[in-house]
Amino acid sequence: MAFAIIENGGKQYMVEAGKTVLLEKMEGEAGDSVTFPLVVLTSEEGKTEIGAPYLKGVKVEGKIVEQGRADKIRIVHKQSKKRMHKVRGHRQPFTKVEIVSL
Repeated sequence: MAFAIIENGGKQYMVEAGKTVLLEKMEGEAGDSVTFPLVVLTSEEGKTEIGAPYLKGVKVEGKIVEQGRADKIRIVHKQSKKRMHKVRGHRQPFTKVEIVSL
């Protein structure tokens, strides 16, 4: 089992070839290819390489499958005994990426 840990948008994701992953919103349209140069760790057939902080010369290739927005969440602010409440909604944008190669 080969996998890698990449960093994107300040977060780290564990990815495998052929799998899809939801990432923070990125530039590009569906069908565009994307490269992730910030690879923290790779593991293949029991051989693990760890970067300090990133591996040099290692890149992960992917293809954008979809640009979308997540389900709406409701944020409620209420102050007791003040007759005050606010209800707001938020939909987080995301990019669905299929990992092509490690």
